[in-house]
Amino acid sequence: MQRPSGVHKLFAKRFQSLPSQILKQNMKQFLLLLCVLVMSMTSQAQNDPKAKTILDKVSAKVKSLKSLKANFAITITGAKGGKPQSKTGTVSMKGNKYYVTLSGQEIYCDTKTIWTYMKESNEVQISSFDPNENTFTPTKLFTNFYDKEYSYKYTGVQTVGGKKVDVITLTPTNKTKQYTRVELMIDQANSVVAGGKMYEKNGNVYAYTVTSYTPNPALLDGIFIFNAKKYPGVEVVDLR
Repeated sequence: MQRPSGVHKLFAKRFQSLPSQILKQNMKQFLLLLCVLVMSMTSQAQNDPKAKTILDKVSAKVKSLKSLKANFAITITGAKGGKPQSKTGTVSMKGNKYYVTLSGQEIYCDTKTIWTYMKESNEVQISSFDPNENTFTPTKLFTNFYDKEYSYKYTGVQTVGGKKVDVITLTPTNKTKQYTRVELMIDQANSVVAGGKMYEKNGNVYAYTVTSYTPNPALLDGIFIFNAKKYPGVEVVDLR
């Protein structure tokens, strides 16, 4: 039996009004966008040279960092209308280590173990870190998997939060994926990701905004490890 992914659980207890398929894909989709912050983009003939130039600048800037921290906001709009669901969170990264918080939920990874903690139920799920796992996680931040799975092109300029952003559209080469395209918004002034959107085949839209970005923050290695002593009575579910 396949081991449940702690990443897949992150949204499950916060977006209970959304369809189960959306719940399972939320963190995958957020981390997919997040990977652009520090991934290494390589050249491919079928991709737009202007888009590549912009993405290369993002990659070069962030790869030079020892660590980074970003605050983000997510808004999910359903295909059938209804009230959008919005949440905010933070992500801290240092090499392949990461710590994500999202409305009372937390994910820790020290490159050996992943802990997913849910405050509402005071439960932590523990799984082994697998760098070869076929999911979108911050452990893929320095890979070029986008070039293997997507084509990309420059699609124009927009204004987001008073800033001029370049919009780059990524299209999956594998047409069986659940989404039709990903739009990345790159801050022209700073060459960092300002946000983006993901469009599912069923009409759902996931909009992401990076509200603040801190390069090279002082991050102690301890923040990437779950400390059960700080959560009295926590229920531990070991999936390893």
